[in-house]
Amino acid sequence: MEKKIDESVQGATLTLESNEKNTRKLYIESYGCQMNFSDSEIVASILAKEGFNTTQELSEADLVLVNTCSIREKAELTVRKRLEKFNAVKKINPNMKVGVLGCMAERLKDKFLEEEKIVDMVVGPDAYKDLPNLIQEIDEGRNAVNVILSKDETYGDVAPVRLNSNGVTAFVSITRGCDNMCTFCVVPFTRGRERSRDPQSILEEVNDLWDKGFKEITLLGQNVDSYLWYGGGLKKDYDKASEIQKASAVDFAKLLELTALAQPKMRIRFSTSNPQDMTLDVIRVMAKFENICNYVHLPVQSGSNRILKAMNRLHTREEYFELIDNIRELIPDCAISQDMITGFPTETEEDHKDTLSLMEYVKYDYGFMFAYSERPGTLAARKLEDDVPLETKKRRLAEVIEVQRKSSLYRTQQHVGKVQEVLIEGPSKKSDAHWMGRNSQNTVVVFPKENYKIGEFVNVKSYDCTSATLLGEAVSYSKNN
Repeated sequence: MEKKIDESVQGATLTLESNEKNTRKLYIESYGCQMNFSDSEIVASILAKEGFNTTQELSEADLVLVNTCSIREKAELTVRKRLEKFNAVKKINPNMKVGVLGCMAERLKDKFLEEEKIVDMVVGPDAYKDLPNLIQEIDEGRNAVNVILSKDETYGDVAPVRLNSNGVTAFVSITRGCDNMCTFCVVPFTRGRERSRDPQSILEEVNDLWDKGFKEITLLGQNVDSYLWYGGGLKKDYDKASEIQKASAVDFAKLLELTALAQPKMRIRFSTSNPQDMTLDVIRVMAKFENICNYVHLPVQSGSNRILKAMNRLHTREEYFELIDNIRELIPDCAISQDMITGFPTETEEDHKDTLSLMEYVKYDYGFMFAYSERPGTLAARKLEDDVPLETKKRRLAEVIEVQRKSSLYRTQQHVGKVQEVLIEGPSKKSDAHWMGRNSQNTVVVFPKENYKIGEFVNVKSYDCTSATLLGEAVSYSKNN
C-alpha cells in the first residue's frame, strides 16, 4: 500500500526501439506500483544486451515476463489469469518460455514452479542481474529460480531503458527494500532490508536524462525519506559506520538539494514518503528550490491511533497533524495526497470516524483508498483475524471516497483563476486539440494546443475545473524553457 498504483497502466507492455542485431523477442507486462514499472525498465536494459528486442505481440515472443505485485489481492488474481493465458499460447508455441518477476515471484516461488508448474523461471526483485544465467538454464530445459534478497543490490550501475516513455518524465530509483514492517505490507519480505543507492550514480542518471531531453524526474523508493548513503550497506547498520563515513553521509534532504542544484530547470518530484521518517529538513529544501514540486504523497493509512498501532505505523494521529501543519506553514500551496485502508482488523465505527475526521482536517488533494485485503506472509495475516465484514469495509470505503471527492474538488478549485507553470506531457485523452500537463501540485491541466509542443513549460491560466482536472488557456512560455 506504500506505493501509488495507477490503475490505467496495469498490465502495460513495454516497447523499445529494436536493435537489428538482436534475434529474440521479449514480451514484458508490469503490474503494481511505480517501483515495478521502473524495475521492468532495468530488466529490459539487461536483456537488450542478451539479444532480446521487445515486442507487443505475445504470439511471437520467445520469452514472456510478468513483473508482479503482492500488495493487493486484485493484482495477484490478475497475474494468475495472465499466466493462464500465457500457458494457452505456450501450447501453440512450445518454445516460448514464461517467467515471473518481482514481489509475487519471491512469495509464491514454490507454488509457481513445483505445485502448479505454470512458469519456467522465477526471479526476485534483487536478482535481475542474474537473468542471463537464468535464461541459459531455461534454454537448456531446466527450471530456474533466484529469489535471494540482497543486502547491497541497488542497480545503480544499470542504466534503465525508458520504455513506453513520453520522453518528458522519468522515474529514478534511489532506494530498494524497506525496514518499516507495517503489519499489512509484504514489501519487507519481498524486497528485503532497506539500502540506498550511491548519490553520485543518481546524479549521473539525472544529468543523463536531462541530456536526453527529459524535463521532470521522480525520485523513487519504498520510503524515500529514509534514504541514507554512507558509503554502502544497510541503513540499519549505520550506527556501525566510521566517524568519517558518518561525517560524509548523505540523507534524503541533502540528496534532494544535490539533485535540484544539478539541474536547476528540471522539475523534481519524489515518492513515497512515510510520516514517521519525513523531516523538516526535507520540507525546508522543498521550500528553498523552485524546481522541486510542491507536492507530497504522505500515506497515513488510518486516522485512529489504535489502528495505527495495530498497523505498526510508528507515528500517531497527533504527530501526523503536526507534520501537516509544518508543511502548510513552510509551503502554503503544497498539495498533499494519501493512502488509506478501510476495514483493517478490529477497526470499529469509532476508528472509522477518526479516519474521516482526519481527512476533513487535512483536505487532501488526491487519495488512493482501498478496503483491507489480507496478504499472505504479512504480520497481520499471521497475527490478526480479518474480522471486519466485507459489506462494512465497502461501506466505509465509500464514505472515505466521498470525503476525498469533496476535498479534491475544493483543492482543485483553489487553482482556478491562477496562472501556473505546466509541463506538457502529451495530448489530452479526450481531445486531440488539447494538451495535457501538470502543475507543480501534480494537478492535471488541459488547454488548447496552439503552437506549443510536448516537453515545453507553459504558463497556463485556469478558468474552470472538475474535481481532478483544471481547464485553462496558455498565456506564455515559462522562463524554464
